[in-house]
Amino acid sequence: MKKRAGKGTVKRLLKMLFEFFPKLLPVIICLIVINAVISALPSVFQQRVVALIQESWEQGLSWGESRPGIMKNVATLATLYICSLLAGFAYNQLMAVFTQGTLAKLRDAMFSHMESLPIRFFDTHKRGDVMSYYTNDVDAMRQMISQSFPQLLISAISITTILCIMLYYSIWMGLVIVLGSFVSIAITRIVGGKSARYFIAQQKYVAATEGVIEEMINGEKVIKVFNHERDAEAAFDKANNELFEAAFNANRYSNTLMPILNNVSYIIYVFVAVVGGLLIEYNVPNVSISGLPISIAVVVPFLGMSRQFAGMIQQISPQINSIVMGLAGAERIFALLDEEPETDEGYVTLVNATEKNGKLEEADYNTGVWAWKHPHQADGTITYEKLRGDVRFFDVDFAYNPNKMILHNITLYGKPGQKIAFVGATGAGKTTITNLINRFYDIEDGKIRYDGININKIKKSSLRKSLGIVLQETVLFTGTVMENIRYGRLEATDEECIAAAKLAGADSFIRHLPDGYNTMLDGDGSNLSQGQCQLLAIARAAVADPPVMIMDEATSSIDTRTEQIVQRGMDALMAGRTVFVIAHRLSTVKNSNVILVLDHGRVIERGTHEELLALKGQYYQLYTGAFELE
Repeated sequence: MKKRAGKGTVKRLLKMLFEFFPKLLPVIICLIVINAVISALPSVFQQRVVALIQESWEQGLSWGESRPGIMKNVATLATLYICSLLAGFAYNQLMAVFTQGTLAKLRDAMFSHMESLPIRFFDTHKRGDVMSYYTNDVDAMRQMISQSFPQLLISAISITTILCIMLYYSIWMGLVIVLGSFVSIAITRIVGGKSARYFIAQQKYVAATEGVIEEMINGEKVIKVFNHERDAEAAFDKANNELFEAAFNANRYSNTLMPILNNVSYIIYVFVAVVGGLLIEYNVPNVSISGLPISIAVVVPFLGMSRQFAGMIQQISPQINSIVMGLAGAERIFALLDEEPETDEGYVTLVNATEKNGKLEEADYNTGVWAWKHPHQADGTITYEKLRGDVRFFDVDFAYNPNKMILHNITLYGKPGQKIAFVGATGAGKTTITNLINRFYDIEDGKIRYDGININKIKKSSLRKSLGIVLQETVLFTGTVMENIRYGRLEATDEECIAAAKLAGADSFIRHLPDGYNTMLDGDGSNLSQGQCQLLAIARAAVADPPVMIMDEATSSIDTRTEQIVQRGMDALMAGRTVFVIAHRLSTVKNSNVILVLDHGRVIERGTHEELLALKGQYYQLYTGAFELE
């Protein structure tokens, strides 16, 4: 069972809230005004009215003679209630601004930090779990900030105010209330503590359940094809039952707390009444700040205040669960914010350049020529190296975790204009190599050079800007076809986007869409075929016009006829560029300058298509169908 949120979480949460102190201060003032009128003043004025009436009786005054003093107090109390009403209206408005402003700032911080996290984080966390940060955890914090914190503040102010007034009138009876409060606090600590642990577990299981649901929805076609509906139900039932157990235990303890505290408050009320009666009967000298003797005029309002005091204690207990859930959500959110961002020690950047007298110079406008700006730390000089797309691996080792090495001594050369193809069974390390080129992961040993520069010295943003990539899994965003193509280079014109679409062979089907290039796509491109989505992804890479292209199964979702159309566009796109191709269809790699055959993270064969056929090794067996690639 996960332990409750620590003091560090509470401290960070309070610090975050008080960053909004200019907006929080008026909220606190309004609460004090509301609370002072509702909790303290009625008791004070009630006692004053009772005293005036008693004084009138003792002096034998008529109602007409005593009425002005009484009505003056009543009118004052009515005025204060009107002030409380206005303060309540202002409080509701200010609290909405404070709560939503705090949550908006928090979501901004979460999303900004999430964008800085390495790919490893997303590879090891389910999307449903990540989404839960923005939904369940933020909503738990919303309830805590907008409801529980104000109620706690109101209760704390009310309890302090009422306690001070009670001690003002009678310390003896006030001590009975204080002792009863310690009993209530002890019970709340014991029962509420057990409830809190389960509420924290509930928050964790909610995220896990959402992860299962998201996974099942994404794989619904596969589930139905293989008739695994019952297995899917069993997986969901397991997660749902864990959530049920945590929620059941949390509410079981939570729901017993209120009746217990309610009965304790009645017992305290009885003790106060008994003590007050004894003090009056035996004429015990009153110990109080006010100096008023113990009388019915003191005991009656004191009993009313004791019930109000007990009510405030009871109002705290329902908020404990909300606070615990909010702190659990805050702990998860802070854990996300504490995730180590992607490190980048690179200092070589990609800049626009012009060539004058055979030398490259940096330019502040788009010249169509890119260069690496390389500050040399040894002597402080800056040199410029033209971006060519020369990528080379030297004895590279890599492991996703230290216990299992994925790549072993990988050496390869990708010269400008060359097409390098990787073939091999699934898990051989083909995609891993491309992940190392764009530094989604960093190597364990060896060296990767890009245009002669150690890849670790290049800023990741500049490195990735120089690369174009088409993934096996096509990702499209909600927007028009034109906007999805332009995603490859945001400053591209409509004409450049259309040219890229023609190059990829996508222009023909786009013009047959209802609104052509202005056709709105769903986020997952569900209104297009899988092959059409892939063509748009290729067009998006084409509009970026990078010197290095990575094609990870770029034509895997395209039929043979469409592949021939795309291949012509791809050949034009790849002209003069360094291209890394991962393909299961060997027909797409035949014209590569070099083909690397991988097996369990090692390069076992390399050469051109003809050379590898002549070698009659594994590639020959693959090509001739002696055994399947997978």
